[in-house]
Amino acid sequence: MTEKLATHITLTRNLAAPAANTSAAAGLLKILIAAQAAGVGVQWSEVDAAAPKSKQPYWVTLCDMQTRLYDANAVVRYLYRVGNLALGDRLAVEQALEWEEKTLSVMSAEDLGAILAAGESQISVLSTHAPATAVSAVFFGALYYALSNAKAPLLGKYPALQQWYAQQLANAAVEAALPAFTANVVKVLVREEPSLENRRVNTDIAFEFDPSKTVLPEAGAKNVLITSALPYVNNVPHLGNVIGSTLSADVFARYSRARGHNTLYICGTDEYGTATETKALEDGVTCQELCDKYHRLHKEVYEWFDLSFNHFGRTSTHKHTEIVQAIFAQCVENGFVLEKEVPQLFCEQCSRFLADRFVEGTCPKCAYDDARGDQCDKCGTLLNAIELINPRCKLDNNQPIVRTSMHQYIDLEKLQSQCEAFVSKASEEGKWSTNSLAITHNWFKEGLEPRCITRDLKWGVPVPLSGYEKKVFYVWFDACIGYPSITANYTSDWELWWKNPDNVALYQFMGKDNVPFHTIVFPSTQIASGDNWTQLHHIAACEYLNYESGKFSKSRGVGVFGNNAQDTGVPPDVWRYFLLSNRPESADAMFAWSDFVARNNNELLANVGNFCNRVIKFLDANTKYAGILPAADAARIAAGADTGDRRLIDDVNVLLARYIERMDGVHIKAGLRTAMEISARGNLYLQESKLDNTLFSESRAQCDTVVAVATNLIYLLSALFHPFMPATATNISRQLNAPERTITDTFELDLHAGHVIGNPDYLFTRIDEKKISEWRAKYAGRQEEVPSQPKPKSRKSQGSKPEVAN
Repeated sequence: MTEKLATHITLTRNLAAPAANTSAAAGLLKILIAAQAAGVGVQWSEVDAAAPKSKQPYWVTLCDMQTRLYDANAVVRYLYRVGNLALGDRLAVEQALEWEEKTLSVMSAEDLGAILAAGESQISVLSTHAPATAVSAVFFGALYYALSNAKAPLLGKYPALQQWYAQQLANAAVEAALPAFTANVVKVLVREEPSLENRRVNTDIAFEFDPSKTVLPEAGAKNVLITSALPYVNNVPHLGNVIGSTLSADVFARYSRARGHNTLYICGTDEYGTATETKALEDGVTCQELCDKYHRLHKEVYEWFDLSFNHFGRTSTHKHTEIVQAIFAQCVENGFVLEKEVPQLFCEQCSRFLADRFVEGTCPKCAYDDARGDQCDKCGTLLNAIELINPRCKLDNNQPIVRTSMHQYIDLEKLQSQCEAFVSKASEEGKWSTNSLAITHNWFKEGLEPRCITRDLKWGVPVPLSGYEKKVFYVWFDACIGYPSITANYTSDWELWWKNPDNVALYQFMGKDNVPFHTIVFPSTQIASGDNWTQLHHIAACEYLNYESGKFSKSRGVGVFGNNAQDTGVPPDVWRYFLLSNRPESADAMFAWSDFVARNNNELLANVGNFCNRVIKFLDANTKYAGILPAADAARIAAGADTGDRRLIDDVNVLLARYIERMDGVHIKAGLRTAMEISARGNLYLQESKLDNTLFSESRAQCDTVVAVATNLIYLLSALFHPFMPATATNISRQLNAPERTITDTFELDLHAGHVIGNPDYLFTRIDEKKISEWRAKYAGRQEEVPSQPKPKSRKSQGSKPEVAN
């Protein structure tokens, strides 16, 4: 005869007993699961700590009867005896209890492998009953006890058992129940620590960048050679410098690697020229000491911005001198170098010819009395130093005289037709940026002229000609040769990159003021040398990034420079995101602190951070999936299915194709915008799917699919954001316990059912808007009156000026 149906049991916490141990916690969990399956409620009570001590940490009182039970299996037998269970389930109860008592109970907690193997063999039996039956309760208790005491958890080797274990824990809602039992109870073991063993990932998409590995072109591969304009070493780079060349190049290099292309990214400091000598004199140091200082500072700034150079070198090396002199000798031999006698200012006090930057005076156009020997900062006119009114030597303030000096010129006029043919072909194949092409065509339209490539300086590459012992090469002749020379310091096989045009595509990144040196001067030098050089395929030139209402100025302390960005305490990825989302691709852009804060709070935090954190925390919750990825319903995501899940996948694939097209074309800002659109589409998917506790409890199969698809979308986003925010991408991969991955052509579920994720974490934090006024005041600098900075006028309007300032 069936006993009266129990309405509840009472779990009593014994405060006077020793702290609860693992065995007690395992028994408690067994009771909780069994009570849930039997439909019996659980009430809680406590015994005062002053009561007589007992060794039992808890006991169970059955319904309103005063029967007290201490053994968990006895409680389970009672619950299923009084519950309204079918005969088959009652038999299963007894079989499970007998199996546990005769098999599992004789195993030691250290014999975890045998227990897990036993569980794996019983998984089919466990799965034939409802999620929280006696079979589940009995085995779960034993398994919990074994896992909690194991020194090296091995559950990841048994994916079916692992998934079942997490489901039982979620169904029992024990995370909320246990604290009511005792504060000292052993923490519930939800899952193992993330490891390679419990990953369920498509390994074909894993990718890793190893900067220590020497990269050489590979037969049959897409070999991509990337350079960014070599930053000059007389100052710390500001944000405009960073976005204009190095950061933009880094994004494309990271994208190229993530697409599986064989990629080399080369950069370094440009260390020769008049500006170096001038700055060294001002600072009272040698040119070498100055270059060593700023090379280190530049390197530190770029490392903080997380730039992924394969090699960051410098031009003041023996290898650079060797290659520059060899190319010059070839140009001479091939008849593309001229010698001219040039009138030049000579300082008798210094006993030296004065290069442009060593001369100051009055502008002949606007009468500004502090014009430089190469350009007037007030009216923008490009000048020859000899044109200045009342010129003065910057070194000693004496008035120089005019003398003639012999100089070498590369004959660009003679090379124009060949250079134009190169530009016509390369610009079409490489889809040059519009501003680059316009600047280049303007030079051709005006007509190229012989260009002076030597200077009367001490600091530079020596000119290997008799009579030129006190002269060096002009910095804009040797600077672009720095790309192959820095590569030569990276690998002795540098010519495999630089003299391999059929197998290597060269991408170059810079500010627009550097364009003609990369589209005309350097390509013409390559042509003049007669070697089969790898020449420019694509050029990406940025306009200018201005600061708040004016320009960056290190001398006046205006604007954010590389070291200042670090001082704010804002992570590098936030700076990268802001600069790249404002990249001045077709027009000048403005840095504003209000925009900086808004993009972090309203875009990164509200879009990307919200989507990733919401999904991963939901998946991680002990009362739900316990960090183990469920299986998606194949029918819901099948091609052609009319479900929200399928619509998401189709929409993401459309956006993914657009992202790849834009990034292939080096439309970096548009590529980032598309990645953000994919993240926003993920947020919409969660909203439409109504991902919450109700979906989990009432529509488990649908919830499983949403979680599986959304988690995989996060994994895809880690790859799409990697070029722009590499640390964020790494953080996402860590939270997912997955390797960093390639950018694939389509969105697939590359994290499989049973995959165990890592621990959730916030990707971004909110920036207090009060920081806007604080930072704005800190970097406003000195606001004394300075001359306006108009754009330089046309070369042609300045007569036959043979060079542009370095």
